Amino acid sequence: MDVKVFRTFLEVAKEKHFGRASENLYITQAAVSARIKQLESYFDTQLFIRDRNAIKLTSSGERLITYAENMVRTLEQSKAELLLSKAHAIQLALAGTPNSWDAFLQHGLSVVTEVFSGYAFSAETMGREQMHRALLERTLDIGVGFDALKSDELASSQVAQLSLLLVSTTPQLQQQALEEGYVYVDWGSRFASEHALRHANTPPPFLRTSTGRIALDFILEKGGACYLPESMVAPFIDSQQLCLVEDAEPWLRPVYLSYRKDSAALEQIKQVETLLDNSEPTSPFVLQQAGDTPPAE
Repeated sequence: MDVKVFRTFLEVAKEKHFGRASENLYITQAAVSARIKQLESYFDTQLFIRDRNAIKLTSSGERLITYAENMVRTLEQSKAELLLSKAHAIQLALAGTPNSWDAFLQHGLSVVTEVFSGYAFSAETMGREQMHRALLERTLDIGVGFDALKSDELASSQVAQLSLLLVSTTPQLQQQALEEGYVYVDWGSRFASEHALRHANTPPPFLRTSTGRIALDFILEKGGACYLPESMVAPFIDSQQLCLVEDAEPWLRPVYLSYRKDSAALEQIKQVETLLDNSEPTSPFVLQQAGDTPPAE
């Protein structure tokens, strides 16, 4: 089935008019009708209800829209990647979980792209399961997140360690922070299990989110507490918009890079791994909570 047929279907669905769709696509109205009939014949169902003054989608037509959009989008992405391959000898597809971008990967991407001149990169946000599947299917070269991806075909290595600090918009102790306006942020499956043990006797969080940035913006506006990386909260602690929860210990979270062991770009992936392998230094906030004094500069 030619993807042009799906493009035509989407245009007719958007315009609700064969004539306007034909003008937008720069083809004749007869060609538009023929393509829609081809689709209806292929799926053996009616896609549009045709009235004298307008048309509307049938229930089958409504269900086809998502599949048609995916078909067209996939073709456009493949064309873009093939065009890039003509200009660049190596392409690297990198993805990270939402929180790894917020806490670590955004800066890492700047470092990597600066060193790799003449390379083409794609950067995406993916969930853990989606990233695992994309690596196995070879549509992704590098995955970054707070959990090591386990498979006989994949390798995972720790490239950083972040300090998560329990911060609040008002001075308070840990128990109070966890009971009043606490926002739970997903820092990986291991964090979830440790959190359940460490804070077993606390009520459910006020809000759950997979993104540290959402949690930060929320508590700054509404008040509350959450675990966030020192690199993200340091400016707000300096400006006294946030404060450290006094009796809460810092929570160290590893960041993992995963890739296929037999990847064709293994040499480049190992270079990226080296560039990203820069553990977060212990911050003054962590030292102060531990009761130590930062070394004099």
